Amino acid sequence: MAMEAVEIERMIRDAFPNADVEIKDLAGDGNHYAATVVASEFTGISRVKQHQMVYAALKGKMDGPAGELHALALTTRAPAAPQTEG
Repeated sequence: MAMEAVEIERMIRDAFPNADVEIKDLAGDGNHYAATVVASEFTGISRVKQHQMVYAALKGKMDGPAGELHALALTTRAPAAPQTEG
């Protein structure tokens, strides 16, 4: 069973309400997506932990062969710090 991009985005936004989230369907099959998530919750956290946080937000939808989402290429980062003039 495939997932729609809007469902993936909703689940991520539920966990990270102020995040910038972009989802792309890579193969047009509802199983292979790329997601970019920029969230302040990622500040000071390793990329591995950031990815784990996003996977947790998907609540098991990627778990094993019975998962609804087969592949998700993740790009995560904290927002850039505002530049100050000095």
